Amino acid sequence: MFLAKRYDMTCDIEIQVNPARSEWKRLVSRAQADDCVIAERVSSIIARVRCTGDEALKALAFEIDGVRLSDLEVSEAEVAEATTLISDGLKQAIGQAERNIRIFHEAQRFQPLEVSTSTGVRCVQRAVAIQRVGIYIPGGTAPLFSTVLMLAIPAKVAGCRQVVMCTPTDKHGKVSPAVLYAAKICGVDHIYKVGGAQAIAAMAYGTDTIEPVDKIFGPGNRYVTNAKEQVSRTVAIDMPAGPSEVMVLADETAIPDFVAADLLSQAEHGADSQVLMVCYAEEFAHRVALALRSQLDKLPRKDLASKAIGNSRFVVLQDEQECVDFANLYAAEHLIISMKNPWKVAERITAAGSVFIGNYSPESAGDYASGTNHTLPTSGWARSFSGVNTDSFVRKITYQELTREGIQTIGNTIVTMAEAEGLDAHAEAARIRMKETGNFSPKGKGTEN
Repeated sequence: MFLAKRYDMTCDIEIQVNPARSEWKRLVSRAQADDCVIAERVSSIIARVRCTGDEALKALAFEIDGVRLSDLEVSEAEVAEATTLISDGLKQAIGQAERNIRIFHEAQRFQPLEVSTSTGVRCVQRAVAIQRVGIYIPGGTAPLFSTVLMLAIPAKVAGCRQVVMCTPTDKHGKVSPAVLYAAKICGVDHIYKVGGAQAIAAMAYGTDTIEPVDKIFGPGNRYVTNAKEQVSRTVAIDMPAGPSEVMVLADETAIPDFVAADLLSQAEHGADSQVLMVCYAEEFAHRVALALRSQLDKLPRKDLASKAIGNSRFVVLQDEQECVDFANLYAAEHLIISMKNPWKVAERITAAGSVFIGNYSPESAGDYASGTNHTLPTSGWARSFSGVNTDSFVRKITYQELTREGIQTIGNTIVTMAEAEGLDAHAEAARIRMKETGNFSPKGKGTEN
């Protein structure tokens, strides 16, 4: 095996041909940003919000975004106005997406579990909804109203008592009408005009207007991400997050134009996004690069996408198993399998946020309307985290009930194990009950069957 590093001049993307496995760790690495300055700034913002609450939120909105806010909560009148500003076509699209997302997440509802582990010993597990959750919806260059659907719907399906939302405004202090409309149809209880790290701090610690929540969900920029990490010592968060990413596994049955479109769908998120393609033939890689350049030139967000391409690469490997192994090492947020037998390949994928099967399953289907959730682990966290789902909004509580016969059945086991750990009070808690039932075995005299 040999290593050849080349560049495709049509789009200036790196192509690695048959890299040795010793090189794979470098090839799956993400760009590492130095967040020391950001962390310090975020820490200061969090401290201000904890100290002066609403006053800090309004001051920060003016300092950072130049927006003067009189009220932090979006009024019913503002939501009603937003509804009139949305086209019928967009309303219909949001409605279809909402139905599909709801169907998929309702199917995920946890069914109570009950089992008898021994005679007289009953164990139960039930799902209990998190009572109050906060969802963060980015504004910035692209107000992500689709993320409202992805977070509010499973929260409501799970039975969360209150869903509150924070999102930044435009320069005039207005929230995106599409974001407000999506929040309305999903049943969001409170909407606040707060963005950035200060929104995360407000949901974590509370202010006069915003009550603290039990868990925070949602994507955001590096400031939002860092704020979530900092407050996670106080409140639960959905998952660690980083820039968006996609990997495409392609063979000779893949369509270069489709592959290029999928790569650009993630590249346009931001300059720090990363897109990778893994294929069998260098000639195919050049065909995709040509399609990439042709489509890139037509994109309104061309400048952002071009910078992301600079963080990205194509990798040419020898066979299907190498492609699978490389994909599992990378653990992509989005993994598209455009190969002859995509489901057989998918069966061997052990690390990915969400998988898209075949030539006609664009990554954008999962972003918007197929029904799966688009809030997914990035930066390799797919090796240990799931994407957001209905389970993300519940806690599992276990119950156990021992009858008189049950304590007789496992009592000696409890006593023996507790004594072996040197925890005699634990042993006595079982021993005293066994004495009452008249089935006490002397200390250290074995266990039941």
